[in-house]
Amino acid sequence: DGGKVGYLVFNDHILPAEAQLIAAMQDFRGQGVSDLIVDLRYNGGGYLFIASELAYMIAGSAATSGKTFEHLRYNSRRSAETNSEDSKTPFYDQSCLMTADGRCSSRQPLPALNLRRVFVLAQSGTCSASEALINSLRGVDVEVVLVGGTTCGKPYGFTAKDNCGYSYFPIEFVGVNNKGFGDYADGFVPAGSGATGVKGCAVADDFEHALGDASEAMLAAALQYRANGSCPAASASGTGLARATATRAGGEDAVALQFKKLAARSNRILGERP
Repeated sequence: DGGKVGYLVFNDHILPAEAQLIAAMQDFRGQGVSDLIVDLRYNGGGYLFIASELAYMIAGSAATSGKTFEHLRYNSRRSAETNSEDSKTPFYDQSCLMTADGRCSSRQPLPALNLRRVFVLAQSGTCSASEALINSLRGVDVEVVLVGGTTCGKPYGFTAKDNCGYSYFPIEFVGVNNKGFGDYADGFVPAGSGATGVKGCAVADDFEHALGDASEAMLAAALQYRANGSCPAASASGTGLARATATRAGGEDAVALQFKKLAARSNRILGERP
């Protein structure tokens, strides 16, 4: 009903993922996908340029041309850095396929689905570069439907400061979208209110079904919302989410138990794309 739906599980913004994302988008475009569900529930972040490329491949050139994926905003004492063009990450419309020495090995036009809406499956382990993807799409008026739980809330970034054999990571900037919004330190909230509330459904992770199974709770909720704009009855108030999280994870966050991620996979990596 209403065309084909693509489903993409994306767990890390790491360098090998770039080619796989491009291949997936080429496949979706070839199949005439008209709606896309991106599963970021276990994606803690990584390279920001990969998030930018994915955002472009979702939204296309008409929505993103001449616009900023993310602008790094420093405090008033560092206004020169805020105003620098280097602080702005564009929506990249060409591939990079970065090599080990930090060079782009390929600059080919990226495939684009030109969607005006995208469904995102997320929860507390969805952080940093993944949240930047959500925020950037909202910044160019692509409708984001959020299904799952509240994201982790990490709009901030930093660079390492070395001192006496230790490296310190003081917060230095906040990343804002093309509309200047970046105040989501408490996370994006499905079916929430206010600036960080995103239309969608609060649904607990489902460990009884495989990812991609149409009966898996979060995916099923996204498909239901797509079909008729409603959420599963048990998730309407969000209370089912809290109860399920405590039961499934023994009181500890499910993502913390399932995925102990390296720092490089749970932050924004700003590495300049040449």
